[in-house]
Amino acid sequence: MSDNLSLRKELKEKFTGEFTPSEKLFFLRKAKEAIDIRCYQAGEDLFHYCYFLTLKERLRGISPQDDGYLRLLLVETKRNIEEEIKLYEERFELTKQPVPDKTGSRFIEFLSE
Repeated sequence: MSDNLSLRKELKEKFTGEFTPSEKLFFLRKAKEAIDIRCYQAGEDLFHYCYFLTLKERLRGISPQDDGYLRLLLVETKRNIEEEIKLYEERFELTKQPVPDKTGSRFIEFLSE
């Protein structure tokens, strides 16, 4: 149980340290949508799923000025992030519940504090 708590603290630190305020809102909105609409379970997988969705959104705002290495890196990074998102979606579909996860609100509150 204490390992789970320390992991959650680590994830919260990652959330608060890496994202801008608008990215945090995007992340929380995607988490709420995943829990309430798609009936995904709250937890570490949901955190990583929303993390990659947020990174994908961040990349969407970047537009390289030339066709050089930056463009290649951007395309490859986006492809890798999309693959990760797809893997998490497939994993969630296997464990999807018929009703929203009751602990989902605590998950969102924990990150929002």
